[in-house]
Amino acid sequence: MRLRELFTTDVVKIDIESETKDAVLGELVTLLGLDDKSEATLIKTLKRRENLGSTGIGKGIAIPHCRSLVVNRLRLAYGRKTAGMDFNSIDGAPVHNFFLIVAPPLEVSNQYLPVLGKIAQFAKDPDVPKELLRLDSPQAFLDLLDERAP
Repeated sequence: MRLRELFTTDVVKIDIESETKDAVLGELVTLLGLDDKSEATLIKTLKRRENLGSTGIGKGIAIPHCRSLVVNRLRLAYGRKTAGMDFNSIDGAPVHNFFLIVAPPLEVSNQYLPVLGKIAQFAKDPDVPKELLRLDSPQAFLDLLDERAP
C-alpha cells in the first residue's frame, strides 16, 4: 500500500493556525471528523505519547502517532505550519510539517508501523521538506505523495 492511498484532501490542512504543541495536535485530530468525546480522548492519548518523547524527527517533520479505540481503522492526517514551531524535535529545529497517524489497538491490516516507516522514509528525501513548504493546496500534497512517497 502506498502512502497516497491513505490520504484524501479533507485530511490535509495547508495552513495550521495553532501556536502550541497541544493545539496543533487538536487541530490535526479535528481533520479526522470524529465526535467531540472521541477527539478529546485521542488528543489526551497523543499528549501522553508526546510526553514520552517528541515525535519531531528532524528536518521540520513531526509524526505524532498513537493507537486508540476511538478509531476502527488506520487514519492519517497532514498539517503544515509555514512559520514553523517548537515541537521539541530531535534536531532542535522548528517543525513545519505534521503527519498524524492513529490506529486501533488491534489492526487487521497491521499497517501502523509500516506506514510510520514510510512517512519517515518519505521525509528523509532531501528535497521533500522544501517541496512540502511550497505546497499551495491539499491536492498539491496528494500529487507530491504520488510523485515521491513509497
